[in-house]
Amino acid sequence: MTSPATTAVKSTGRMPPQIPYIIANEGCERFSFYGMRNILTPFLISTLLIFLPENMRTGEAKDVFHTFVIGVYFFPLLGGWLADRFFGKYNTILWLSLVYCAGHACLAIFEDNVKGFYFGLFLIALGSGGIKPLVSSFMGDQFDQTNKDKAKIVFDAFYWIINFGSFFASLLMPLFLRDYGPAVAFGIPGILMFIATLVFWSGRKKYVNVPPAPRDPHSFLRVVRTALLARDSASQGRPGLAVAVAGLVGAFASLLQIPNWGFVISACTALVLVIASVGIGASMQLERARGAHPDVAVDGVRAVLRILIVFALVTPFWSLFDQKASTWIVQAGAMTTQVDFLGMNLNVLPAQMQALNPLLVMLLIPFNNIVLFPLLRKMGLEPTAMRRMTAGIAFSALAWIAVGWLQLQLDAGDAVSIAWQILPYALLTLGEVLVSATGLEFAYSQAPAAMKGVIMALWSLAVTVGNLWVLIVNAGVKNEGVIANIESSGMGLMAFQMFFYAGFAMVAALAFGLYARRYKMVDHYRA
Repeated sequence: MTSPATTAVKSTGRMPPQIPYIIANEGCERFSFYGMRNILTPFLISTLLIFLPENMRTGEAKDVFHTFVIGVYFFPLLGGWLADRFFGKYNTILWLSLVYCAGHACLAIFEDNVKGFYFGLFLIALGSGGIKPLVSSFMGDQFDQTNKDKAKIVFDAFYWIINFGSFFASLLMPLFLRDYGPAVAFGIPGILMFIATLVFWSGRKKYVNVPPAPRDPHSFLRVVRTALLARDSASQGRPGLAVAVAGLVGAFASLLQIPNWGFVISACTALVLVIASVGIGASMQLERARGAHPDVAVDGVRAVLRILIVFALVTPFWSLFDQKASTWIVQAGAMTTQVDFLGMNLNVLPAQMQALNPLLVMLLIPFNNIVLFPLLRKMGLEPTAMRRMTAGIAFSALAWIAVGWLQLQLDAGDAVSIAWQILPYALLTLGEVLVSATGLEFAYSQAPAAMKGVIMALWSLAVTVGNLWVLIVNAGVKNEGVIANIESSGMGLMAFQMFFYAGFAMVAALAFGLYARRYKMVDHYRA
């Protein structure tokens, strides 16, 4: 299939007419993704992992879920690279969407086959992850300097439609799973993904298509390599190279599974060590690349490295956020599920509580833009992107303090209504709106033109690292000595983990806030 011709659109300052195709595509795609994602943990526990002893199913289901999420947010690296260097965003999105559809088909067909089902999860992770950084950056490509003021509105609408699809998927798919079985419950999201692909293809003649960047002798990686290998004329020392090599040795040790964590944790840890050590090492010697490369290339690398620090500090938020679809569902399963609402006695399924998150997002985004942010401006406090993200991480910590308090009541044998989870969901969703919706615009606006796909992929990689923290913590508490120390404190294992994550996020919010005071925003919208 050939790509639509690269087109030049006359700037009018108005909203680009092709935006509805991208927004509609995203709404259907997010319904398909969250439709299967939010029933994955209960399906694994109740059906696919039935061959395991009952006391092992919950732990295994959580590990499978977070491994899947790691894959979803790892493959953006591949998608961003393919789009930026070879095929362009349009072709990459279209082809990987077809892979995505095939993954959904596998889930519906192999509902009782572990290997077939896991292969379907792999295809969905590849397809969903591969297009994840591209759809939002492709949407950003439709704007230029004349109408970039409308980009924030569209990014908010983009995030709103994500949650519109997620809301109905979270509400309906648990019912379809209960009443019609997994083949139907996993098949319906597959149909929505096919519709999403068709809608995206329908707008092919209207899009602005930024072509892949040609091979650049002054690319990001070439500048980094020059910086690491160059010698200082005075000292001849290369401390940055030493840091990079130490990180590579650590990554190799991780791949050998010296900590014995398993392949997924080891591979992800190795990737993080490589990115962190090479980035730190390059930043230590970056000025040495001047002369061999133009100043604009060197300054671009420094800008990317500064962005990566922001992304790294956001990772604790994702370790908290994504557990609402695993740990929080498990907690809800131990609660009283009968809820009185407007005189009706409702039986709320644990997985249906996930619908609160997108519903609150749809309410909070307009509330923030119409009420909260203007009010803060009148008070003399500008809600900048960095301030919003700092507050968002702190709100996620408060959410986990609340859910930890609920767990203490359950551990004490008290009957707790599932309705009490509304409080932590509200706090976590406020944090999400301030971090995630803001982060999409931040990542695009701060990325140099040749690096937009990769930068958006690295934003997604922050989610991978967040879920990596979860796997590491889960692996750590399987140690008998650690369990004994936790139990000796009089606190249950799950409650201890919840308060641990809350403290983790509070420290991250403090670190993010301190770094935010030094970060200088730039403008990399298309000229």
